[in-house]
Amino acid sequence: MSYRAFFGFYQGALSIRAGDQGHPPDPGIARPSRSAFDYALRIGAMALVTGEIGSGKSTALRYAVGQLHPSEYVTFSITASAGSILELYRQILAELGIHSAGSSRQVLTRTIRREIQELILGKKMKVALIIDEASLIRLDVFQELHTLTQFEGDSKPFLPIILAGQSNLIDKLSFRTSQPLASRIVARSHLDGVNRQTWSNTSGTTSPSQE
Repeated sequence: MSYRAFFGFYQGALSIRAGDQGHPPDPGIARPSRSAFDYALRIGAMALVTGEIGSGKSTALRYAVGQLHPSEYVTFSITASAGSILELYRQILAELGIHSAGSSRQVLTRTIRREIQELILGKKMKVALIIDEASLIRLDVFQELHTLTQFEGDSKPFLPIILAGQSNLIDKLSFRTSQPLASRIVARSHLDGVNRQTWSNTSGTTSPSQE
């Protein structure tokens, strides 16, 4: 089964082509990204961004985050590793300004939920968690990560998550153990690298080969 069929996408929810990392994405190209990004944030679900090294994933995410008003949104960005779920939780807590060396999943999860709820209910902010290099995450971490989004019996969509990584991220999310997390994905994008001619056509600039 293809990943499009697995996630129920018969057309890409996002269709972005990002170019050289040294250039900002053209707004006309990146705008569809923002629509799906905003949709995932609005309903408290997940979005998926895949692409090979240099395809512009981080650039597209920075563009999307940059369109969020700082008085309304708080975004937390972490870079994943092949470490344990505890390491991932500690990274999230560090972004929240809490440095914990605790070893209890329950304590760390409860602390993250409490801080997120304080931002949303206490400070009236909207939050988003962005995990770059998510293709490095281990299967056992994917198996548990969805529990972080469960608030008040999962009735309130408090913590939208954006996962970005290489194409093998799709494979990891296709495992049965990852399905509770994968089922929350409502938007996806695959970014193709842009060659010089395509960049020239989309950005109106002259490629190095044309100079």
